[in-house]
Amino acid sequence: MFPIRDHNPTGRTPIVTYIIMATNIFVFLWMLPSYGNEQELYWIYYEWGMVPRWITQGDHLSSFITSMFLHGGFLHLAGNMLFLWIFGDNLEDELGHFGFLLFYLASGLGAAALQILPDPDSHIPMIGASGAIAGVMGGYLLLFPKARVDVLFIFVVFFRIFPIPAWIMLAIWFGLQVFNGVATAADGAGVAYWAHAGGFLVGFVWVLPLWLRRGGTKFWSETHGTPPHPEARYRLNNSRIPVVRRRK
Repeated sequence: MFPIRDHNPTGRTPIVTYIIMATNIFVFLWMLPSYGNEQELYWIYYEWGMVPRWITQGDHLSSFITSMFLHGGFLHLAGNMLFLWIFGDNLEDELGHFGFLLFYLASGLGAAALQILPDPDSHIPMIGASGAIAGVMGGYLLLFPKARVDVLFIFVVFFRIFPIPAWIMLAIWFGLQVFNGVATAADGAGVAYWAHAGGFLVGFVWVLPLWLRRGGTKFWSETHGTPPHPEARYRLNNSRIPVVRRRK
């Protein structure tokens, strides 16, 4: 299940979202030669990734930020940038450029904190923008729960795009993070599920005052949980391939 776009246009250019995406892509390209060198890659992850053991000792505190721009490979980067591109522009539109930057960084810090909490002595570095992007998804859920998101479903050889309300997709995603976090707690390695959950909660709570200022549930009643502006509509262009009808 892959979200590919939403139907929620913005009123301003999401400059900060684009800068964050460009920075992540630049760092990935800078690291590209290192992906074939395990020793060099090991050094980069431990020097710039967030290692809980070092943080609890008061060392490498800058890795709270630098870890958000490191990725484990192309698919890791592409997945994160897809989610940021879909949901980030709308949060930046609501929070403003500087406000969105603070929100994004705070979500990343909250994600790292929750990842440290279960195992503060861990030596496994945490990398990736997914914790901060999870915060974007949490904020989006509160403001636009019924905004339509086009989701690509792939089941063996069955491919189809379905528009579904954002709250369904985001609630399923968050539930999977908590479930997988509990299920893999004994491993101590792999995907940082608790970081995803932590970032999501920080993003949700951060946007809560804005939602309350707009009337809370009254805001939902007025907008029906959809964007407070006309939603984008997409239409596939007709194929230029001529239709050949079969003779009876």
